[in-house]
Amino acid sequence: MRRLPAPAALLLAAALALTGCTRDGSGAGSGAGGSGNGPGGGPAAGAVDALAVKGRAPKTGYGREEFGRGWLDTDGNGCATREDILRRDLTDTRLKGGRCKVASGVLASDPYTGRRLEFRRGRSAVDIDHVVALSDAWQKGAKGWDRSKRVAFANDPLNLLAVEASANRRKSDGDAATWLPANRSYRCTYVAAQVAVKRKYGLWVTAGERDAMKRVLSRCPGQNLPQGGTPTRAPARLSR
Repeated sequence: MRRLPAPAALLLAAALALTGCTRDGSGAGSGAGGSGNGPGGGPAAGAVDALAVKGRAPKTGYGREEFGRGWLDTDGNGCATREDILRRDLTDTRLKGGRCKVASGVLASDPYTGRRLEFRRGRSAVDIDHVVALSDAWQKGAKGWDRSKRVAFANDPLNLLAVEASANRRKSDGDAATWLPANRSYRCTYVAAQVAVKRKYGLWVTAGERDAMKRVLSRCPGQNLPQGGTPTRAPARLSR
């Protein structure tokens, strides 16, 4: 866990203001009554058409460190973002050496596979995934951002989810056109989250990605965008 130094914290606060995000991860103007520029609320299918459509830019210059070195404490609560998401998404959590580090817990229904997973610190099958991958963001607009906005993006709870590690590896930096969760009951929620993140940060989509998003969301016309900091939790696994 690391706190941002004062100059970096000031830059991050400015980036959060520009992206419409508050320090607690919620967005201004969200909800059904919010404006179209808010980060959440409203039908997901209609929001896809508001995203800019362009080709994928080269990956040249991309590195994880361009979005900050590891997990940071961007909301000032004294805990790194990874620990915040683990405490948000896991149940039966036990902490280690204080109030931040999660020693163990249960992911009751992994969003990507529907499986029940045990989390054990240091030997876990649980990852924290960026719903919109950092590399995908880099190739669709983030390369032109300043560093503070990229740090805000990488640590935004709207874009983070505890998931099965092997499923996260298979996804890699795929977008909706190249990868969807095996857990079909979660696909609408997953794509709606991607749309919300891309709208919030002004990222574009490729034509194939847009078509894939619309295809998924056509099966769930009542699917709304998630609110700014609301967890995108998986539904209970369907019995077979």
